[in-house]
Amino acid sequence: MKAVYNFVVQPVKSRYNNTKDIDGKELIVNTEIFNHQYVSREAIVKAIPTVGETDIKVGDTVIVHHNVFRRWHNQHGIEKNSRAYIDEDTYIVQPDQIFLHKPKAIFSYHNRKWQAMKGYCFVAPIKSKNKLSAEKEQPLMGIVKYTDGTVDEGDLIGFRPNSEYEFIVDGQKLYRLLSKFITIKYEYQGDEEEYNPGWAESS
Repeated sequence: MKAVYNFVVQPVKSRYNNTKDIDGKELIVNTEIFNHQYVSREAIVKAIPTVGETDIKVGDTVIVHHNVFRRWHNQHGIEKNSRAYIDEDTYIVQPDQIFLHKPKAIFSYHNRKWQAMKGYCFVAPIKSKNKLSAEKEQPLMGIVKYTDGTVDEGDLIGFRPNSEYEFIVDGQKLYRLLSKFITIKYEYQGDEEEYNPGWAESS
C-alpha cells in the first residue's frame, strides 16, 4: 500500500504504551484510551509518498503525533479510531505529523541516531537551581538533543512560554519545540544538569 502525499506506518509494538513489566508480570498502568501520555508515538515506515522528496526511507523508525494511534469516543460514547487508521498495523501519516526519524540499521554495528525534521528541535530539561522552589525543572530552558540545524546539539537554549510539548524518546523526557520559538542561546555556567524523571526511564 502506498499513498500519494503521505507516509504509511505501523506501530513499533502496539498503539499504547500503558503496561510495565514488574518481576516478569505485566502491569497495566492506565486504561484511558484518550490519555495522550500513554499513546505510542514510535512507528516503522512501511511506505513513503509517491510524490515529493524525503530523507525518510522504508524501514526507518519515526516519532509521530500522538493522535495517529489514539482511539477516542464520539458524542454518543462510541469508540472510534483516528483518521489515520487503516487497520491495526497500517496508518496513514501526514508529513507534518512526523517529528523525528531514525534510519534503518543495515548492519548491527551501525550507529542509528534520531534526526529532527525540518522546523523542529528536541531539548532535554535541566534541573532547577532554585532550592526554594518545588519545581524540579528550570523553566523555559533546555539542552538541545536533536536539531534540524537551526541550533547545534548540546546548545543551552531558551524558548517561548507554552511552546514546548512533552515526548519520551528512548526513556528520556524531551520537549519538542518549533525551532522558530527558540529565543536565546546561553553560555554554560558549569553547573547545568539534565533532568529526567524516573517514570520516563521506565517507559
